Amino acid sequence: MAARKPAKSARAKKSPSRSASSASTASPASRTKPAPRKKAAASQPLALSEASPSLTVGDLDASLAFYRDVLGFVVEQTWDEGGKVVGVSLRAGNVAFWLGQDDWKKGRNRKKGEGFRIFCMTKGSVDDVAKRIQAKGGRLDQGPTDQDWGVRDISLTDPDGFKITIANVKR
Repeated sequence: MAARKPAKSARAKKSPSRSASSASTASPASRTKPAPRKKAAASQPLALSEASPSLTVGDLDASLAFYRDVLGFVVEQTWDEGGKVVGVSLRAGNVAFWLGQDDWKKGRNRKKGEGFRIFCMTKGSVDDVAKRIQAKGGRLDQGPTDQDWGVRDISLTDPDGFKITIANVKR
């Protein structure tokens, strides 16, 4: 079957294009002005006020101990199945983390936390946070460090390899 040619539309003929020299000599009134830019906020399709990572963990008890006892999160809610806790909602200030026990349906050897970092801001002293973490037996990967982009931060890794940075704007 032969391909059909599209029907011609009744369009106005295009005027021949101007050469570069004639375009540069055109009067300012005859030039087309670029469309005004919209404000960034108006053109932004998404405006978030907070985010809550949900992490699938290998050992919920170990992760809960890390986030609650070492970092200082508070348990908001737990979920259980058949009398066994399989999920936890934790909160630290305005930030919530959700932890869920891995059901191992995707295999016991799958790696967690690779290529992923959670960046958290605090109004408190990063140095004080670091001291509390270390006093509770936690280990920092880095910091406290003053970064060139205006924050002081610490970095650490949870029991499943999820990387966390806690930062404060340098004063």
